[in-house]
Amino acid sequence: MARAVSISQFRGTASNIKKAGRRLIAVAVLFIILGIFAIAEPAIARFGLLTLLGWLLVFAGVGHLSLVSGESRSIWQLILGTIYMIGGVFPLTHPLLGLGAITLLLSIVIFVEGTLDLTAYFRTRNERGSVWLLVNGVITLMLGELISIHLPRNSTGAIAALLGLNLLTTGISRLMLGITARSPATRVAG
Repeated sequence: MARAVSISQFRGTASNIKKAGRRLIAVAVLFIILGIFAIAEPAIARFGLLTLLGWLLVFAGVGHLSLVSGESRSIWQLILGTIYMIGGVFPLTHPLLGLGAITLLLSIVIFVEGTLDLTAYFRTRNERGSVWLLVNGVITLMLGELISIHLPRNSTGAIAALLGLNLLTTGISRLMLGITARSPATRVAG
C-alpha cells in the first residue's frame, strides 16, 4: 500500500530531490528549445542539416550526461548521453557521409532512447511522475519506427522534424519529471 509522505521529513533527501528537479527542468528546457529549433530548421534553411543534426545530438547528449549522479538509476542517463554524443560527433566528423547513413544512425539512437525510457519506466513505475517515461518511450519508439520505415526516402526536412519531435517529447517528459520531483509530497511504498 502506498502512502503520501511529506518530503520535508527527509531533510538530506529533500535537498537532493530539489536539486535533481532543478536539473531536470533545466535539461527539459534545453530539449524543448532544441526540439523547436529542429522542427523550425527546414523552414529557416535547408543547408547544413547534417551539421545541425550533429550539434543537436551533441547538446542532447550533454543534457543527458548532466543528469548523471552517483545513483544507480543515472546509468541510463550515462548510456543515453554517450549514445547521443557518439551519434552527434559522427556526422560532425564525417560530413561527406550520405544522408541515408546518418538517418540510420539517428533511427538507432532514437530506438535506444525509447527502449531505455521504457526500461526506466518499468523499474520506477511505482514512483510519482514515472508515467512520463512511459509516454516518452512509446512516442520515441514510434518516431524511430517512422524514420526507419521510410529510411531510403527520407527528406532532410522530415528527418529534422522527427528529431525535433523526439527532442520536444523528451523535454516535456523531463519537465514533468522535474516538476514532480520538486512537488511537496512523494509516494513511498510502505
